[in-house]
Amino acid sequence: MFERLTDKIESAFRTLKGQGRISENNISETMKEIRRALLDADVHFNIAKEFTERVKQEALGQNVIKSISPGQLLVKIMNQELAQLMGGAASELKISGNPAVILIAGLQGSGKTTFSAKLADRLHKQNNKVMLVACDVYRPAAIDQLKILGGDIGVEVYSDEQENNPLIIARSAVRKAGMEGCGVVIVDTAGRLAVDAVMMTEIKGLHSDLRPCETLFVVDAMTGQDAVNTARAFHDALNYEGVVLTKMDGDARGGAALSISYTVGKPIKFLSTGEKMQALEVFHPDRMANRILGMGDVVSLVERAQAEIDEQEAERLSKKMSRNQFDLSDFLGQIKQIKKMGNIKEMLGMIPGMSKAMKDMDISDSAFVPVEAMILSMTPGERANPDTINASRKERIARGSGTSVQQVNQLLKQFQEMKEMIRKMNQGPMGFPGMPGGVRRR
Repeated sequence: MFERLTDKIESAFRTLKGQGRISENNISETMKEIRRALLDADVHFNIAKEFTERVKQEALGQNVIKSISPGQLLVKIMNQELAQLMGGAASELKISGNPAVILIAGLQGSGKTTFSAKLADRLHKQNNKVMLVACDVYRPAAIDQLKILGGDIGVEVYSDEQENNPLIIARSAVRKAGMEGCGVVIVDTAGRLAVDAVMMTEIKGLHSDLRPCETLFVVDAMTGQDAVNTARAFHDALNYEGVVLTKMDGDARGGAALSISYTVGKPIKFLSTGEKMQALEVFHPDRMANRILGMGDVVSLVERAQAEIDEQEAERLSKKMSRNQFDLSDFLGQIKQIKKMGNIKEMLGMIPGMSKAMKDMDISDSAFVPVEAMILSMTPGERANPDTINASRKERIARGSGTSVQQVNQLLKQFQEMKEMIRKMNQGPMGFPGMPGGVRRR
């Protein structure tokens, strides 16, 4: 999402290269470029102006020591100010009540239903008994969508398709949840194509009656400055506790993420980056500032790996690798583990320096499809002993996977190179340092 903004900010920093100190002239030129970059990212003019003025005054008030350059000092100041602009610190979800009620609000098409299921999945994995409530009685198939998602994650979905009053449905659900010992109730509400009086009256009624411990406003990050205006309208009606930005993996320019918290004075609590249930993360302003400045976000990458990687499986693979017994079935398992963590390009972008290296690279999850197909077209014996795959077997694997013999040869060659690399690492004096996906030697 922030690729263009990152590029433009890095370009602005180049005006300070070779400068011995920060002066009124060179900082003014740099801030002018950064202000243009923020405006291009759909940040409101007044916010962009205030932000760059704060950075400028902070930079002029500091002495540049010999060990760092003016550009490095400005990156440090920008990092701090960007984090403050986006809320300063992460804001935890506050669960209280018996049951705790979380009300989800937003416009139609913002991703409320998908987010409701993602949040339910997250809380369910944290050992909470969760109930989803289908209160969108207007959008066709909204109830069915929530039921399907709830079934996929093993969470109960309450609905009453004979009732068209969301308030009655919500009350019944909360009562049922209380009787069943359900700790958290997530209420998915209806949206409209735009803010209107009927919509606001309905959501205000639900908010007043249910007294939720958390009301979350879900907004499509791709709507840019309009998202900020909508957030303000909902905040005036509900005084919600936090914001959720969805579709962060789309073509959004970043303006909503940079402006919304500053405008409404409420934290962004979650980022949603795709359709997968795992594609939800707590919003950390400082980590997002690092990403925008091209510094990566290793902490979030490690947290995502810890949440999705099976430690017992990782230990088993580590032992096989240490004995150089890693085979194609293990390789297939590693691919599946990595895919569970989310979008590949996004994950690689969390590694410092990788976002710039990947700028012109076409990396997508679909790159794994032919590899998986080829391995699945092999027999168990072939996966365990790739050396037995002769010309006729390669032709059979290629036909079965819809690929070519050349692609099969490439896969086998790359796998052998990887095994050779593992063998050499095992022989080294430092031992086996680890593989992507959390595999490590203990």
